[in-house]
Amino acid sequence: MSSQSNLRDAVRSLAAGAAIEVIPLKGADDKIRVVSPDTTITITCSPKFGLQRTLNHSAQAVQAGYRVVPHLAARQVPGQAELREFVSRLADLGITDLFVVGGDASEPAGSYSEAAQLLEALAGLDHGLTSIGVTCYPEGHRKIDDESLLAALYQKQPLAHYMVSQLCFEADALSRWLHGVRAEGIDLPLHIGLAAPMNVRKLAQLSLRIGVGASARYLSKQHGMAGAMLRGTDYRPQELLLAMGDTLTDPQMRVEALHMFSFNQVDATVAWQQHVSGATAARA
Repeated sequence: MSSQSNLRDAVRSLAAGAAIEVIPLKGADDKIRVVSPDTTITITCSPKFGLQRTLNHSAQAVQAGYRVVPHLAARQVPGQAELREFVSRLADLGITDLFVVGGDASEPAGSYSEAAQLLEALAGLDHGLTSIGVTCYPEGHRKIDDESLLAALYQKQPLAHYMVSQLCFEADALSRWLHGVRAEGIDLPLHIGLAAPMNVRKLAQLSLRIGVGASARYLSKQHGMAGAMLRGTDYRPQELLLAMGDTLTDPQMRVEALHMFSFNQVDATVAWQQHVSGATAARA
């Protein structure tokens, strides 16, 4: 089988098993009804909505029959008692997978200011979690230097099971970063964070808002994207995966899954998933 054929098969398989991230806004529980029952739903958290909103939407998704991965931001957890209460609620819901992030709150609610600190606290609890994910940043972080990001991954690696990449639109940047961290001894399986197939102009605006400006500028300049913005056409996520080439299929790179940033454009995300993983994917 040719490497190109292997690549397309890998893209189809990744699309079929992609997790879909949902922001717990009003009506989000209705939007997920279009998602296939065997698809994983991840529920974000933010200082604006609080941890209870994440728990409420996670409960609704579980009740609807989905496998659910809540997000938990370290900077939103006041202390160990609240952390214990949060994971106890997850156990009550039958949730065994958690995604831990540092969080965007300007000031920590308690003693946890970084994801690594929260992971260490979790390690001391009888929580029943069987899988914990953490964030990684292929294009860096606007507030944290690259050396500190790598050091944080070293800290998190023994306490986590996989890492999810922050939104990125440049295949070369993602591939370079992945080869680099593998050479540095980071071997956590990678779940590639991929944007939903939405209007390019809207996607660029959202990306700049959440701090991936360099990649968003790349998005607007490459592969006819400048024209696409003017025409109002849509971003095609599979193009990034295909452009990664052998990096995507190399077993040593440990690309395990996709994490779709839907921005609550769930209908479009599901339609893309069905298209790319189905019989028409060969023409993607």
